[in-house]
Amino acid sequence: MNAIDKNNPSPEWIASLRKRFPTEKEMDRVLTRKLQRRSGPGYSPVSLETFCASLQSLLRAELKDPFEIREVRWLSGGASKLQVAFKLDWNQPGVGRTVTPMVIRMEPAESIVETSRLREFQIIKAVEEILPVPPVYWIDDEPQYFPYPTIIYGFAEGVVKPSGAGSNVSGLGIDFGPELRKVLGKQFVEHLAKLHTWDWSKANLSSLDVPPLGRRTFEMHLNWWRRVWEEDCNRDVPLLRFAANWLDNNMPAADRLSLIHGDYRAGNFLFTEHDQRISAWLDWELGHLGDFHEDVAYITRPDLSHFAEDGSTVLYSGMGTKEALYEAYEKATGFTINQKTIDYYHIFHMYRSAVIVIASGYRPACNGKTHQDILLTWIMGFGYLNLDLLRKMLEEVG
Repeated sequence: MNAIDKNNPSPEWIASLRKRFPTEKEMDRVLTRKLQRRSGPGYSPVSLETFCASLQSLLRAELKDPFEIREVRWLSGGASKLQVAFKLDWNQPGVGRTVTPMVIRMEPAESIVETSRLREFQIIKAVEEILPVPPVYWIDDEPQYFPYPTIIYGFAEGVVKPSGAGSNVSGLGIDFGPELRKVLGKQFVEHLAKLHTWDWSKANLSSLDVPPLGRRTFEMHLNWWRRVWEEDCNRDVPLLRFAANWLDNNMPAADRLSLIHGDYRAGNFLFTEHDQRISAWLDWELGHLGDFHEDVAYITRPDLSHFAEDGSTVLYSGMGTKEALYEAYEKATGFTINQKTIDYYHIFHMYRSAVIVIASGYRPACNGKTHQDILLTWIMGFGYLNLDLLRKMLEEVG
């Protein structure tokens, strides 16, 4: 490992990783592109003027009628992408002349979570028939107009947390309070059920590979994160190698495929306070096809929980007890949750989180490839909490 220069990866090394960890075609493209441009220049601050110039170029290519870009401003939040809000005065097809609030979401030179803007675009476009999501308008994936791959979508109304409530980075640990929790918790489960029972086969999801049913359904997805660890880590962590081998040897059999969100939790949805309605589901960049247990296990991660007002009841994803969430999900879907399969995906989520913060948090921050270098360095500390939880989970399953 020490002989490999991961900051200037050779074509031979990249080819060896692709062979060792075969994954979905789109993710192979994205991860290979990441390595091929890693030795290039670091992240340079992008001004609002640059964003506007890039946006002007894209819109001139996409729109026939005159348009005007207004009220351009930075958006805060998130640990991986740059986000800019603006309003577009344009002749919208099927609507006419209107002013539409929009958001530009662009990658830095290298991200803590390297994902596909094409996949994000396709998934949001597909699920708008069943779930509240922001409308998506354009994508610049190559990119042709922006400095880095970019997606442009509509600005969604709503807030991440109740007025006056606190939370940690990326919306973790939000306390919704007992009354709001009941209303949002019901929608939270109902939306997940709609996603998992939806017939994705009729949608345009060409950027997603369809894995085989059975005991190797999860193989390509696990390979994604095994590859990311090898690409980004700066030292060996034996526990993660053990966990990866355990996950590879103990994959549960899947008998159906659902569209998986991959990061389904509080902090990744907006709600409108006046009517207590979930108004938009965000952050679809980890979406893929797989076993519904993966998302169900994610919402009951121990590190995404906090105590209720009584100081003893554990609320998972800030929404309810594990038993209540499982019961509501089974009733809404007709599926039966297998606890052994949940245990498997709990271990996977601890593994993936450790890979992301310890390896993919370190590498772009160290190389000056991101606008969030201080935040990513701080986030790395959480990786050791993930490792401790991962160790305990592996001990419990024997």
